[in-house]
Amino acid sequence: MDDPKAPTFAVSGPKKEPRANKYVLLCAVMASTNSILLGYDIGVMSGAVIFIRENLKITYVQEQFLVGILNVCSLVGSLASGKTSDLIGRRYTIVLAASTFLIGALLMGLAPSYAFLMAGRVVAGVGVGYSLMIAPLYTAEIAPASVRGMLTSLPEFFIVAGILLGYICNYALAGLPEGLNWRIMLGLAAFPAIGLGSSIIFMPESPRWLVMKGRIEEAKRVLVKTSSDEGEAESRLQEITQAAQDDADLAASKGWTGQGVWREFLRPSPGLRRILITAIGINFFMQASGNDAVIYYTPEVFRAAGIHNKKKLFGINVIMGCSKAAFVMVSALFLDRFGRRPLLLLGSVGMACSLAALGVGSKFLDHSSGSKPLWAIVVSIVAVCADVSFFSIGLGPITWVYSSEVFPLRLRAQGTALAISVNRLMSGAVSMSFLSISHRITFAGMFFVLCGVMVLGSLFFYFFLPETKGRTLEEIGALFEDKREGDDTKAKEMTQL
Repeated sequence: MDDPKAPTFAVSGPKKEPRANKYVLLCAVMASTNSILLGYDIGVMSGAVIFIRENLKITYVQEQFLVGILNVCSLVGSLASGKTSDLIGRRYTIVLAASTFLIGALLMGLAPSYAFLMAGRVVAGVGVGYSLMIAPLYTAEIAPASVRGMLTSLPEFFIVAGILLGYICNYALAGLPEGLNWRIMLGLAAFPAIGLGSSIIFMPESPRWLVMKGRIEEAKRVLVKTSSDEGEAESRLQEITQAAQDDADLAASKGWTGQGVWREFLRPSPGLRRILITAIGINFFMQASGNDAVIYYTPEVFRAAGIHNKKKLFGINVIMGCSKAAFVMVSALFLDRFGRRPLLLLGSVGMACSLAALGVGSKFLDHSSGSKPLWAIVVSIVAVCADVSFFSIGLGPITWVYSSEVFPLRLRAQGTALAISVNRLMSGAVSMSFLSISHRITFAGMFFVLCGVMVLGSLFFYFFLPETKGRTLEEIGALFEDKREGDDTKAKEMTQL
């Protein structure tokens, strides 16, 4: 370690793997619970929209816009969150996310009309955009490398928990009077938002953000709390400060100003270009898979299959939610043992097979007049549960992990924000077009299209995504360097960004 220019991992030698203490786990859980806001909205909206359509007499096109507008507007929050979190810190960005969603939830719960309801979803969407970026970013920056995968995948667990909670609320509140049931369903989201905003008093600021702002002593105090011993805290602080110093030297040498981050994104180096392709690509395929749309519109799919009883429809949703929750826990537990790539490839190939089976089942249901074949209904239900389960093993949690860990320190907040903005844009596009396309090519045709998307996604993941398991955030940049080039200086520069 005598040479300050040498990458830390190249000279450190074998060392004891740092482990997360209870304080790190608590902080990661509290930050990740921000994601429950999106999950609850996805779950509860899948049932609430049925009552909204009947109560407010809206068309299926208006229904699509109502569902999808939250995801489109979350694009605004995602784009703004990078700069915001760099300016005010990770902690207060979490508060901002919860507060914005709280206002949106109150507007939705009190909405007297379709226009008022749309306004509430616009505001809530901005809050969702903030929360989706900041939760994995904050967790990645406080967690040691050995458990970063598990802890950074927690946002997906809480999204799934929120979805399941939304399904249960649909089932429990379906019997309330028309006009009251959906308002309570949507308004209940205000309560977790209040709790999440209040939890910030127990959470420290990100040590990497503190170092970036020159507050070294504060960063050291946080690292002592989040490390197994003071030696580990000192080692982590040295890595972070060295990376920040090299980053500042690089910025000064190239004359970058406040617009340097986005200018670099537009004219990236080869290594950064690979990082952008990886982060944007995995977020694109996460939503192009149609997972959100499948969850939003599962009741519509099974109504077309001949199941019209609302309690039964919501019961299927609860089964699907339980399946997602079980498998996202499996992924979280094994992510740091088996790595990102194996679980991601398993999940994406499994989704392709499940969507193909769902397409086959839906095809027979579409062409059945009178009573629908029971076997096709069973195949469709099993295939939907398998699809969301494989998503929860692979794309669901691993997208958040990759997005938050592949970017170098100076670019991390705004790079993560850019990648998640693509995620939100695709989610909105798919959610707002799913029913229209399905009405033209049938639900079966739509599921076959999504199957093809996941085949392409699997190929992309296989060829473009390296394994990041067990590496520190300061080491990961070297994975994206062009190994054909023997330019050690360039590799060293990217590693220390």
